Amino acid sequence: MGTPSGPEAQLAAAAGLEFVSISAAGFDRARPLTLATSSAKLLRGLGQARSVLQQWTSVGTPCAAVCFGGYVSIPAGLAASLSGIPLIIHEQNAHMGMTNRFLARRASLIALTYPTTAGLPRVDKLRHPTADSEFIGNPVRSCILAGDAARGRAALGIAADAKVLLVFGGSRGARAINQAIVAAAETLLTLQPNLHIVHSTGPLEYDRVREDLARRLAESDLLSRYHALDYIDDMGDVLAASDLVVARAGATSIAELTALGKPSVLVPYPFATDDHQTLNAKALLALGGARLVKNDQLQLPLFADTVVELLADDALRGTMAQQAATLGKPDAAAKLADKVMAQAKPLE
Repeated sequence: MGTPSGPEAQLAAAAGLEFVSISAAGFDRARPLTLATSSAKLLRGLGQARSVLQQWTSVGTPCAAVCFGGYVSIPAGLAASLSGIPLIIHEQNAHMGMTNRFLARRASLIALTYPTTAGLPRVDKLRHPTADSEFIGNPVRSCILAGDAARGRAALGIAADAKVLLVFGGSRGARAINQAIVAAAETLLTLQPNLHIVHSTGPLEYDRVREDLARRLAESDLLSRYHALDYIDDMGDVLAASDLVVARAGATSIAELTALGKPSVLVPYPFATDDHQTLNAKALLALGGARLVKNDQLQLPLFADTVVELLADDALRGTMAQQAATLGKPDAAAKLADKVMAQAKPLE
């Protein structure tokens, strides 16, 4: 189940799965009136979800429902619970979101990405006192796990013995990170003659970044070692080829970094709900697998100095990589599937 405007429909079709569209919407905490409209959509979605479950019951009772914390999880998860279907929720971030906090009181299993998660309801307040919360990790795409460093470098024309700094801010890019890395490019490339910067700018920022780079590096040959891309299709290969990564601290990014054991400089998105990206980053920071630079520190010497230090110290990056891997769960998808099957009702 998903919303008609989200990416779920295309993703489900590509995976050969049936997709059902139901109504759901979040609300803006700064605009209280949106609570009324979102509540109306969620109630409508609950009716739609229950209707769908009744239709499915006619051909075989659903055995389990798995929700991942988006707003569509409220009507879908609530409908499953009211229908007596075991409910499993998965929390991607280091701070449990509002949707999962609501559903936790009806869940039979709470799957966590981090060993400690803020906002987790107290067990004695759960509707199911026996509900387990278990550190399972965040599922990572198989194409990431199958990433090949040699293939990634060959695709970009980068020598096997070169050093690679990978920079990305998510599928849409991040202007603050883009501006910071472009400003630091001359320093980084000059201090590290064997360095290549691979920068995923995001489609909307690509032209702006290219123009800024051309202006800053026009009088040198450094531009040949700066690979600006609007989007990276083969992220698994490029990530495998990288020696250091600069990225936001979203759940998916950290799951991929830790699954592959990559040292990183994390720049949490400052407007994330409950500042969950900072908490995500701190979980990795505490292990020594990453450095943290705040968004408002990107234009300060701290950012460039941190990147320079890590690029210059191979031993330190190696230690950070080992520590990052301790949080990684490359088998999270399989573990979650096993747990779902264990909670599921027997087939009738």
